[in-house]
Amino acid sequence: MNITKSAKNSFRTLKSALPVMAGVLLIVSFLNIFVNEYYEKIFTNNNILDLLFGNVAGSISFGIPITSYIIGGELLEKGVSLFAITAFIMSWTTVGIAMLPLEAKFLGKRFAIFRNGINFVFSMIIAVLVVYTILIF
Repeated sequence: MNITKSAKNSFRTLKSALPVMAGVLLIVSFLNIFVNEYYEKIFTNNNILDLLFGNVAGSISFGIPITSYIIGGELLEKGVSLFAITAFIMSWTTVGIAMLPLEAKFLGKRFAIFRNGINFVFSMIIAVLVVYTILIF
């Protein structure tokens, strides 16, 4: 009895989430195609600005880690700083501004904004720590 009721509730939630999920995934897909062409053009070889630009680009471009490693490798070959690439990879997988409406709908607006804000700040801090750790060792 409880399993049936739980399954019905889960199905109802999934049914209401599908249109929002589809819309968000379409927007993210189109945005990634457009933005991927301009990644190497937005970085300035200034470590502080590149750190910020990498973090913003990753936050906007939400994706799975394996694709961020590929893009990061391409950026590294083009001479983009390690600060920018590390911040990009961190925010690519943890921030996800494009997914904010979906997250806000199901987890609450306050929680979604707080989580993304904290991840945005910490992705820059962790990027700096990772790069300095690599340079030390």
